[in-house]
Amino acid sequence: MSGGWAGSNRRHELPADWYTRIRPFVLQRDEYRCRNRIDGVVCGRPANQVDHIGDRHDHRPEMLQALCAECHAIKSSRQGNEARWAVRTKRPPERHPGLVI
Repeated sequence: MSGGWAGSNRRHELPADWYTRIRPFVLQRDEYRCRNRIDGVVCGRPANQVDHIGDRHDHRPEMLQALCAECHAIKSSRQGNEARWAVRTKRPPERHPGLVI
């Protein structure tokens, strides 16, 4: 069963001070509350994860938000599915058997 960090190299892409400075700062700034918006309303459940709003390599605090585990899993799953479909190759059209090229 996959999930979590299984098979991921993402942890190695994070800056050295992610766990000591950046992540604690964002959680405290957001008051340990999920900032995900669901139908325009902030979720507000207890947050224990920090998420990149845009580029996953942009670790500036203004580009990070606190999320609860459920909202983070939903967002990550959606992004993974979008990425998979973006690179999925379609079967090339078959040549007509009667055409000579």
